Amino acid sequence: MPSPLRVPRVNNNDDSVRVVYLGVKEGDFVRSGQVVGTVETDKAVLDVPAEQEGFVLKILHRTGDSASVGSVLLWLGAAADECIPEEPSAAPPRSAEHARPTAKAQAMLQERGLDPRSIQAAGERLTAADIEAWVARHPAQRAGGAGAAARTETPPDVPGEYRALSAEEHGMFAAVLWHRDRAAPAYLEIEYDPQPWESHAAAYAQQNRLMLPPLLALLAFRLVELARANPRINATLVGERAYQYRPVNLGFTVQAGQTLYLAVVRDAHEMDAARFIDALGEVQRHAMAHKLSPAEATGATIAFSSMARWSVSRHVPVLPSLTSLIVAHAASRAAGNAVLGASYDHRLLSGFDVAQVLQALAQTPQ
Repeated sequence: MPSPLRVPRVNNNDDSVRVVYLGVKEGDFVRSGQVVGTVETDKAVLDVPAEQEGFVLKILHRTGDSASVGSVLLWLGAAADECIPEEPSAAPPRSAEHARPTAKAQAMLQERGLDPRSIQAAGERLTAADIEAWVARHPAQRAGGAGAAARTETPPDVPGEYRALSAEEHGMFAAVLWHRDRAAPAYLEIEYDPQPWESHAAAYAQQNRLMLPPLLALLAFRLVELARANPRINATLVGERAYQYRPVNLGFTVQAGQTLYLAVVRDAHEMDAARFIDALGEVQRHAMAHKLSPAEATGATIAFSSMARWSVSRHVPVLPSLTSLIVAHAASRAAGNAVLGASYDHRLLSGFDVAQVLQALAQTPQ
């Protein structure tokens, strides 16, 4: 009997998503767990795996479509010639006048100065995806605010071919667009003596019988402690209001071959150092195997990045979507000192706020 594969919910505030990648076509055979496509909201990107094996009988949403959460993405069947059930006639889109905006959509309407009565809702509520789809059809609104100039791109005048972005590239693309279009990104750094931290990590490894000193994990855990003590750095801006996160979800960059992941340790604020090190090691292993779960690849509230393993002595990371701070750890310089830096959202944090975080992070725990 044919089975529907439905559009998943990415987060609670969005009742529709964008289909940004579809890796199958009608007639293809897929296995259980195989990723058949990718959907996104303005906050996260999520792979959609097949829930069972079978043939793709019919695809109802294509790349670029806005799809309501719970609607059928595609039908799967045991045989390629199975008949799918008749689809109910789709209800006409409703205007936002009759569809209550989600919290995120309301903030976006206020930020852009848009009239909700002019935007159609795909589902029961007006979502950020509905607004983004409307903005895409009205380029003058794209940069935010009425009359804003649209960004246009022209192809290079050098021979070449287009290719589709991978799911991971789509995730990076979404983060970079948020960094460019929403945040007021800034960067600062301090020099510090890394020797006390290296000694602390070596002593921790000996005490806990670890094979290698967990320097980066301990630094990241110290950032979690600082976020727990200073909640202002564990927040973001939505419209003209600060959005204070309750949990501290630590995003940690992992380079797996050619793919850069932001692996997320959720509820890190509830952990001690040993439990955090174990949890971070687990998501790192999942990232290296390209098997991060949706929960391990989304929802970062603060982030940590290191390029020390490549002997990089300074780097300026892109701020992950809907965060206000990512710490940049680098290798020691020839003179012996090392650098701790941070990209941050200057709409929410000042340079003084971030300098205090970096100075505290440079000091080993007492």
